[in-house]
Amino acid sequence: MKRPRGAAPVFSSSTKSPPQPPPQTTLNPKTPPVLSSRKSKAIKKRVRPQWQPLDLTQSELSLPLTFPTGQTFRWKQTGPLQYTGSIGAHLVSLKHLENGDVSYCIHRTPSESAARDALLDFLNVGISLTELWSVFSAKDSRFAELARYLRGARVLRQDPLECLVQFLCSSNNNIGRITKMVDLVSSLGTHLGSVGGFEFHEFPSLERLSMVSEQELREAGFGYRAKYVAGTVNALQSKPDGGAKWLLSLRKLELQEAIDALCTLPGVGPKVAACIALFSLDQHHAIPVDTHVWQIATRHLLPELSGARLTPKLCSRVAEAFVSKYGKYAGWAQTLLFISELPSQKALLPPHFPNVEENKSSKRKDSDACSSD
Repeated sequence: MKRPRGAAPVFSSSTKSPPQPPPQTTLNPKTPPVLSSRKSKAIKKRVRPQWQPLDLTQSELSLPLTFPTGQTFRWKQTGPLQYTGSIGAHLVSLKHLENGDVSYCIHRTPSESAARDALLDFLNVGISLTELWSVFSAKDSRFAELARYLRGARVLRQDPLECLVQFLCSSNNNIGRITKMVDLVSSLGTHLGSVGGFEFHEFPSLERLSMVSEQELREAGFGYRAKYVAGTVNALQSKPDGGAKWLLSLRKLELQEAIDALCTLPGVGPKVAACIALFSLDQHHAIPVDTHVWQIATRHLLPELSGARLTPKLCSRVAEAFVSKYGKYAGWAQTLLFISELPSQKALLPPHFPNVEENKSSKRKDSDACSSD
């Protein structure tokens, strides 16, 4: 599986409004969701939309360099430089002001203070991107130059279950189809509201996900991934303390222990496990190695491997090279380098940055090497 290449818009105050969303379809499992009256009442609490400052500059958070670049598929562009998504039971929008600073708007939540806390946690604001970029730039002159043009590419701290299911859907897939699958899964959760023509839902619980059969997922277009999603849900439900708690416990493990644990789940190989570890489990030096990261590594870190075929053993060597170069937050550095390879972001770079063509004939084999079960 390759990490999907997102199509992020260029940061500009003149960015056009996003296209209208396509009609949504939903899964219709035989057993309807059961919500307690207390929870339903809490979820229904609407908040009068009011934009408030988030105290983050564009250098600390660039929305176009963070949301549509392959970390998450549940946030939608709902306006010029505006993105909307759910964090638990909270429906939130973020947008850039004219000076680049970030503001937020809570559309629906059981608690406004809890929504802000959840948002800050989700955005990993405890980590200073400016300080990290300074450290990386001192170690790598090329990174320093890239960072001048691609400021604010932040790594998110997602809910582990939500992140896991999204990356199960991403296996050997394209952005459009991944998003459609993730939207279908999301539709099983509690409806939170509509923003910019998109419908938003709280991500469904394991119990809710278990009500959907593998066959229903196949009929909805998940293909072979249906087996992995259904199998992983069943495996998580069998955990003694519950699957959600088990996933959260992986945040306390060493990186290799967390990856090994994730790889016991159906459909999760080392590459998918590294994505989940980096984007949801606080494993900041996790390096998801796909064909694009392999190209970066052979051009700038391991030139002696140029022309070699990517294998699981070389995946490990690439990850070690990134950590050796950038340290305990190597995954954040790799994220910026990955984003710099996206066609939409190359428009932001000066002409002297090389425009490397991919070897499409080896793309499938190389990308599968690190993600096989």
